[in-house]
Amino acid sequence: MAGHSKWAQIKRKKAVTDARRGAHWTKLIREITVAAREGGGNPDFNPRLRLAVDMAKGANMPADNIDRAIKKGTGELEGVSYEEIAYEGYGPGGVALFIECLTDNGNRSVADVRHALGKYGGSLGTSGSVAWQFDRKGQVVIDAGKHSEEAVFEAAIEAGAEDVSQEGDEFIVTCELTSFAAVREELRAKGIVPESAELTMIPKNEVSVTGRDAEKLVRLLEVLDELDDVQKVHSNADIDEAVLAEAM
Repeated sequence: MAGHSKWAQIKRKKAVTDARRGAHWTKLIREITVAAREGGGNPDFNPRLRLAVDMAKGANMPADNIDRAIKKGTGELEGVSYEEIAYEGYGPGGVALFIECLTDNGNRSVADVRHALGKYGGSLGTSGSVAWQFDRKGQVVIDAGKHSEEAVFEAAIEAGAEDVSQEGDEFIVTCELTSFAAVREELRAKGIVPESAELTMIPKNEVSVTGRDAEKLVRLLEVLDELDDVQKVHSNADIDEAVLAEAM
């Protein structure tokens, strides 16, 4: 099992707990606001907004919160203007990190990210220093306990997916960005409701991280994920299973 996928699975499970719900909602609200600003407030004609709204609903966010976030993005309500920034760097064990942020203060964001990296044995890199190690793809996660592999595979491949794999109790459907919406909608049309769906960065090659480096990396990923400005953290780490088990 790929370490980055296992870490993503852990994050999804943690995100639904009450202790993390507020922070998770904050990130989703920012994404909804920016999506509405960039592509308009109608989810039917704005794929990014539709995805963000679906994720918010999946996180049990009240409809009023979603509506307010959309209106802030379209300018119907006063709101904060967020900027999309990506930081690239390295973590313990030499792993590559691609950190996506939505922020109203770039100076604060870069300071927070640099501090976290330095505290746990990482460093901030220059633009383009690690991005080449990843491919941007669409990924849809499906509960393997609710749907058969045959049904998921058939629907996903027919819609243009590249790959369907099983990781633990989940099916992971991977596709190109251009077919992401079609794959997601085809699965829904076949009665296969995703647990989550997102655009992500998949590493071309992974770096095995064990021992103390693995422990520091897990803590670094947790700290970065807890920063308000950080939306997603991607790494090419294959993290020691024993360390990941403790993180759960």
